[in-house]
Amino acid sequence: MKLLSANSNRTLAQNIGDYLDMPLTKARVQRFADNEIFVTIDENVRGEDVFVIQSTSFPANDNLMELLICIDALTRASAKRITAVIPYFGYARQDRKTGGRTPISAKLVANLITRAGAHRVLTMDLHAGQIQGFFDIPTDNLVAIPFMAKDIAANYQTPGELMIVSPDVGGVVRARALADRLGADLAIVDKRRPRAGESEVMNIIGDVSGRECILFDDIVDSAGTLCNAAKALMDRGATAVSAYVSHGVLSGAAMERVANSVLKELVITDSIEASETILNHAKVRVVGVAPLMGEAIRRIANEESVSKLFD
Repeated sequence: MKLLSANSNRTLAQNIGDYLDMPLTKARVQRFADNEIFVTIDENVRGEDVFVIQSTSFPANDNLMELLICIDALTRASAKRITAVIPYFGYARQDRKTGGRTPISAKLVANLITRAGAHRVLTMDLHAGQIQGFFDIPTDNLVAIPFMAKDIAANYQTPGELMIVSPDVGGVVRARALADRLGADLAIVDKRRPRAGESEVMNIIGDVSGRECILFDDIVDSAGTLCNAAKALMDRGATAVSAYVSHGVLSGAAMERVANSVLKELVITDSIEASETILNHAKVRVVGVAPLMGEAIRRIANEESVSKLFD
């Protein structure tokens, strides 16, 4: 088995390597003057089981091309099996047609990864579970719920007052699974999205008065939804509001919104490499998922069950 990292999240890749007690494969991912990507694998990978670690986060297109070219290089170097390890799968929010003459880009990206030569995909908290069906190769979608539940249990010592909140109707299944694991109650934010990147809170389903609320979602991008939901919860009598999110995209003015919001804390994973601004932000805490990803990689390499991780 070999681990290969492109450039999007080398810190996480190194942490996965440390968990598995395995060095990263020597490789160079470079750019020509016109920004073309060139990959050189500096070790023999013939007949090896290779795991390519690369989140397709910002800049999404560059990181996606790095992943595809790494897979192609490994295919031409006669790797036995190539697993694309994508902690954050970009384009996942484009999983269906939202209007006339619009694409389903998540399916397109799945096709690209498959045609590039990947034999398997390992990812975490896909925006929509059905994206697994977009791939014609085996796909493991890790869930961060057990990982998040353990962190919440360690940091929030008032289980009777705790309430898990889904920031929209689409995330109810995810939030309910976390609430059940913690033995907490569930509330739902009913929102309307007038246009992409904007949200307007309409109603809170559930009595949050006197409760410590934890918003749980898979992606925080502009942070508008989270901040609006947090304000609505506080207006309905919540004692405090925190947020746990799997993927901290945090684009544009997201950090400013978080800083000016009523959120007590925003907890994200390192599926996307955090900038210094995010790491040093007073309200943001980053938790590592290298043990989760590393254990899944070990199980795949040894042909063991991955689903047992979540029992």
